[in-house]
Amino acid sequence: MAETTTLATALPHAIPDCPHARIALFAMRRMGAHGLADARAAHTLFTVFGQDFRRPLILMRTLMADLAAHASGQIAIAPCCCGRMTAAEAALMTILSQIEMAPDKARFLMSDLLGVRRIDGVLASAAAVSAAFADEGRPISV
Repeated sequence: MAETTTLATALPHAIPDCPHARIALFAMRRMGAHGLADARAAHTLFTVFGQDFRRPLILMRTLMADLAAHASGQIAIAPCCCGRMTAAEAALMTILSQIEMAPDKARFLMSDLLGVRRIDGVLASAAAVSAAFADEGRPISV
């Protein structure tokens, strides 16, 4: 019997209500699909953060590069305009929102997401992205 993939199984999570989390998700989707130098991701962060856009942009690029370099498999991302998230995207949003408050939970989620045990560098990149958003008055929450 063949399995069918439905929208609910491919995209089981709704996008976050938090507008800051949606901005981070958009940037991650654009960079994941179109490369780290994606102009739309950069323009979005420039528009949101104004003259202080460089830190969140560079740190988001670093996080995405670290995720790609350390993942043992593919990390599923949805199209930018999609109103739902993959399980991997939901895990990333949870990591970004809880890395300061629940670092052990973030560590386990990152390890599961990447499929490797040594995740300290990637986790540090995620913490830096989270801090960059929070420092500019845009904390990520889910």
